[in-house]
Amino acid sequence: MSDFSNISARMKSLRETEPAEERRAVDHDESFRIRARMVGLLLLDARRKAQRAQEDCARLARVSVAQYDRWEIGDEVPSLPQLEVLAFFLGVPVSHFWGMDTLEAKGENPVSAQNEYLALRDRMIGALLRSAREARALTLDDLSAESGLPADLIERYELGELPAPMHELTVLSNAVRKNITYFLESYSQLGELLAMREEWKHFTALPEEIRRFAANPLNIGFIEIAIMFSQMPADRLRKIGESALSIAP
Repeated sequence: MSDFSNISARMKSLRETEPAEERRAVDHDESFRIRARMVGLLLLDARRKAQRAQEDCARLARVSVAQYDRWEIGDEVPSLPQLEVLAFFLGVPVSHFWGMDTLEAKGENPVSAQNEYLALRDRMIGALLRSAREARALTLDDLSAESGLPADLIERYELGELPAPMHELTVLSNAVRKNITYFLESYSQLGELLAMREEWKHFTALPEEIRRFAANPLNIGFIEIAIMFSQMPADRLRKIGESALSIAP
């Protein structure tokens, strides 16, 4: 963050200390250098946060590693399309690159956070499995007989002591009569992202005409009305339909 503070201070001092006529002559070059440096720092910050190598970013942006390194130093600046590709790859909004805040200053150690997340999710999945088993009035031995997995292993999964491999979790979910989506994360930022990707998959499967209609901001009102109707009780909808028919010519 100190780099950003220094850059911001330099921009302010330029405007405060130099006469207006001189500012017109030098401000542009100086501000370009400062902005290039800012973009480079934000790019470096996003890459480190995402734990990506310069080689990967350079390959994606179709430039040499040397040129990519010059971007992070601030000697050169990528184009907007290149920043858009890198933003997608590094998992940040493209607006990150014209902001003033680093991800590093806001967040925790990504490796530590990932370890904590995995441990927490194992416990959550275990608790959900146990809840589903008890809802069906199954003992550990019953579930063992249905799934073909040892009862003591299932118990360790339920306690979150071991991560359940996907193929075994699928068998267990079938045994307790749950869809595998029952175990999906849904409350964290990652869960929201996964849910959004599932929704996007369904959206892209819609007919093109419906997609175009939904994507047009002018049609938001119609969509909101459709949502309102979908949440109405059937008898209320019936009355609205009858009223509409009664006023029709």
